[in-house]
Amino acid sequence: MIKNLLIFSLTNRWLVIAIAVVTSLIGYWCFTQLKIEAYPDIADTNVIVVAKYDGRAAEEVEQQVTIPIERALNNVPRVLDRRSRTIFGLSVVQLTFQDGTNDYFARQQVIERLSSAGLPDGVAPELAPLTTAVGEIYRFVVEAPAEKYTPMQLRDMQDWIIKPYLLQVPGIADITTFGGPIKQFHVLTSPDRLRKYNLTLQNVIDAVGENNQNTGGNVIERGGQGFAVRGLGAIRSEKDISNIVLTSVNGVPIFVRDVASVEVSPPPPSGIMGYSVPSEGVESGSGTEGIILLRRGENPSEVLELLKTKIEDLQAQELPKDVKLRVLYDRSFLIDHSLETVGKTLFEGISIVIIILIFFLGSVRSAFVVAVTIPFSLLFAFILMRLTGIPANLLSLGAIDFGIIVDGACVMAEHLIRKYRTATPEEKQGGILTITLHAAQEVGREIFFSVTIIILAYMPILLMTRVEGKLFSPMALTLAYAVVGSMLCALTLIPVLISFAYKKP
Repeated sequence: MIKNLLIFSLTNRWLVIAIAVVTSLIGYWCFTQLKIEAYPDIADTNVIVVAKYDGRAAEEVEQQVTIPIERALNNVPRVLDRRSRTIFGLSVVQLTFQDGTNDYFARQQVIERLSSAGLPDGVAPELAPLTTAVGEIYRFVVEAPAEKYTPMQLRDMQDWIIKPYLLQVPGIADITTFGGPIKQFHVLTSPDRLRKYNLTLQNVIDAVGENNQNTGGNVIERGGQGFAVRGLGAIRSEKDISNIVLTSVNGVPIFVRDVASVEVSPPPPSGIMGYSVPSEGVESGSGTEGIILLRRGENPSEVLELLKTKIEDLQAQELPKDVKLRVLYDRSFLIDHSLETVGKTLFEGISIVIIILIFFLGSVRSAFVVAVTIPFSLLFAFILMRLTGIPANLLSLGAIDFGIIVDGACVMAEHLIRKYRTATPEEKQGGILTITLHAAQEVGREIFFSVTIIILAYMPILLMTRVEGKLFSPMALTLAYAVVGSMLCALTLIPVLISFAYKKP
């Protein structure tokens, strides 16, 4: 097979060069389509179930929420590990699935079994967003003049304008809001007034709930038109709550305002978000922050590009002109810096290898011919990375060893040059192609098996699973792809280029 490959290459030299050029162009296109990230996502397939049971102690939440959910999820297939955490008013159950389990299959299985969990009234378990611990790609705070907007108004903008608008970006799993007082209507009752009118706190709660709804009254027809009849009762302000009727005494209605005061106030905070920008003189005691999470498996570079375009549209079309989003963290900076580091390393590696080749081979022509192996191998590896879904990151690209890549090509070139110099007059009469073919056949098999041994040396890494496999397998595969490309180059392109480079003495 190797002999036939060498014969074909030297018989169709221009075709081999054309195939190499086309392969390189395809490799460059594949590189532009690769998922580019700073570091690999090593998380297992996880499904997290979150359930709130407000106001209950951790022991009650454990008994009435966590344990029923765990029992309902006991027979979920392909589960490796089950864990739960219970705190005041909150239950979190996490399932870890086997390698290769589809995220949406796992979530569907969990949803199907949650319906059978016997939970208290008002407890509605939810699945956490489809993201991982490295899914945070963007952070921002909402800024506006303090004299025009209150912190509560900024939080309202975040909840009702900014968050829904940015969630339309493909690839965004969720946007977590942190900080900023939440707008709530507080009804502060007076026990003395309640006793005066023979009312209880539950009467007030029921009255507010029953009066906070709209209703429909069908359609009134007038000629060829129909008018929808509506009953408007939804609460819109403190005044609406104050005017709710609780009961009547001797025909006189008793309103909420007679037994309570109504005010707009945030709930007690469990934390505070503060930030400062000393270089710009910004000192904020509190603020509203948005944390944007990437959906698992998405390309962070593409999502960030779409997100920034969406933020520009948001600033121009939806938000007031004096309301801005200040960027606190942008993953694209880390990605660009990682690519710059990898690019610098690749350039330095190629330069050092060329210098070493010139020094040891003793020929500038042969050194540059051998150096062609490096870009060809990288572009060939990009094609296979694209086909197998391996992203480009610090580990996958930074682990490429140029010395190993040029090994086969260096052996081939050195042997061909030695043959040219030691060829007898009879061998020279057969032409340079004949000498090249015979010399290449002498080392072609050895190059093939030496490269195969190098690839097999990475088998233990390729057999790793879970976190270790996700971390190191892409590195080993990328290097294996590059080495395979270098072997093909050494057995096809290098003899062809050497035959052209040494056509003349």
